[in-house]
Amino acid sequence: MSTNSTTVIRPPSPPGPVRWLKKNLFSTWYDTVLTILAIVFLYFVLKGVLSWVLFTANWAPVINSPKLFAVGQYPPEQLWRVGTILFMVSFLFGLSWRVWGGTVRTFALALVVAFSIMALLPISMDLKLRIGFLANPILTFIGYQAGRTPIGKSRWVAMGWLLSFVLTILLLSGIEGINWLPKVETGLWGGLLLTFLLALVGIVASFPIGVLLALGRQSKLPVLKGFCVLFIEIVRGVPLVTILFMASIILPLFLPEGIRIDRVLRAMVGMTLFAAAYMAENIRGGLQAIPVGQIEAAKAVGLNNFQAMGLIVLPQALRLVIPTIVGQFIALFMDTTLAAIVGLLELLAIGRAVLESNVEWKLLNMEVYLFIAVIFWVFNYAMSYASRRLEVALGVGER
Repeated sequence: MSTNSTTVIRPPSPPGPVRWLKKNLFSTWYDTVLTILAIVFLYFVLKGVLSWVLFTANWAPVINSPKLFAVGQYPPEQLWRVGTILFMVSFLFGLSWRVWGGTVRTFALALVVAFSIMALLPISMDLKLRIGFLANPILTFIGYQAGRTPIGKSRWVAMGWLLSFVLTILLLSGIEGINWLPKVETGLWGGLLLTFLLALVGIVASFPIGVLLALGRQSKLPVLKGFCVLFIEIVRGVPLVTILFMASIILPLFLPEGIRIDRVLRAMVGMTLFAAAYMAENIRGGLQAIPVGQIEAAKAVGLNNFQAMGLIVLPQALRLVIPTIVGQFIALFMDTTLAAIVGLLELLAIGRAVLESNVEWKLLNMEVYLFIAVIFWVFNYAMSYASRRLEVALGVGER
């Protein structure tokens, strides 16, 4: 009688801090020299930067003008609308945290920390606003608990986000004739609010349009393919500034008398069409990377052209071009600063206006522009982080 022995293979235990440092930073003599030089360099750089930020820089323009940087010239008596939108977003982030977890959980916690810090910042802010900032983290955790109820399902959360977008536009613009929700002209929108809206509308709207243009360019119908090719090549052949000028200055000249399209809406349409043309080319690259055998296999199992494209080819193509799509989103977010050329007071334009509003602040360019740069970096890094997490989840570049 023989006994078979089974050897249990366990994964190696994670290395301790000392072992990790020796392996990654001090494995050879030249690694040790480079590590020491890098530490010395970072010490002097960070020491100088932190010393300037904390003791030398004058942050008066930022501390005394938080409302302008946040919402521009939006009427102070109507700021409750912006607060309502923030409450709604905080609740939905908490709900999404419970339902989806993962990256959404990271963003929800980051939002909690951000609102808590803003409530404690030493800037000119009344007590009600500070209480409002503190209420947002509470609503995030309430949303998390609400995810345990029947509304904590993916389809309801997705519908909630779509509904929140419609409610955001409705709350910000108001309704003519309603006293408690009066109309607010978009010319009063500004700051981070306008920057975020331009980027959000451009990102959300340009993606489906770009997909349709990419599919149209691959079509065998000559008229459809010709229209898509002509649109993509014309839009990609001119700078965004030209499109914004055409949408804001030239387009009204061709409209009938008495018909005027809102200036912010024209900028949104121009940026959306511009981003959609580039999006179409990114997606077309993904479509061409899919082997023809995938389509043949789909048809072999009985799928028609529409089903093969929607269920087999397009999902794989989008998965392949996630980095380029997110890169396009980041570029669009930064391109919102060009809206100032057509008279819209987005975040960067508000920064310039704040500097010009006070003679004593004219030499504080570095402080104001550094503050604006940090805001753009935070949002761009958030998109980049979400992209990396999505790539890891989908195995992009691994299989």
